[in-house]
Amino acid sequence: MVDNLNIPLPTWLTLFEKNYQACADIEAQMRFVIQAASKNIDMGTGGPFAAGVFQQDNHALVALGVNLVPSTGLSILHAEMLAISLAQQQLGTYDLRGHRLVCSAEPCSMCFGALPWSGISELVCAAADADVRAIGFDEGDKLPNWQQALEQRGIRVINAMQREAAVQVLKSYQQHGGEIYNSNAN
Repeated sequence: MVDNLNIPLPTWLTLFEKNYQACADIEAQMRFVIQAASKNIDMGTGGPFAAGVFQQDNHALVALGVNLVPSTGLSILHAEMLAISLAQQQLGTYDLRGHRLVCSAEPCSMCFGALPWSGISELVCAAADADVRAIGFDEGDKLPNWQQALEQRGIRVINAMQREAAVQVLKSYQQHGGEIYNSNAN
């Protein structure tokens, strides 16, 4: 029986986080997150996704998450889930009101479900759901009006920011034979 969940983080991730300099420019935050997704591929530590939790008032990075599904064998270790969990642990609270989640791609159905419970105030995405599906990932069933559903819960949504840069990371992952880890794949 397992009595503890230990998630080993890539050694490069902490060093990479230190490169971030607080900046009010959301575009700069997105560039940083997309660079992390690309580095995750280059380092062979996971899928082509990254997410960061940033404070909205001072723009500080609270936590950076990358997709670790292939390297850990844990299906829930999507970048958003890791970033949210690390931020909550860092801050000592489940409530991330006043924080922005910047993601290299729109959330899948699992990550979408986690957003309201986390208290995130704002979601900023790059690649679209269709872009992620185009390389073979199963994003699950999500409400067709998912953005509106989040906004009705008080979560501001900004979509397609630097979409092309994020799509290039997805294509690079595919071109280099990155693992598409859908459990229902034939």
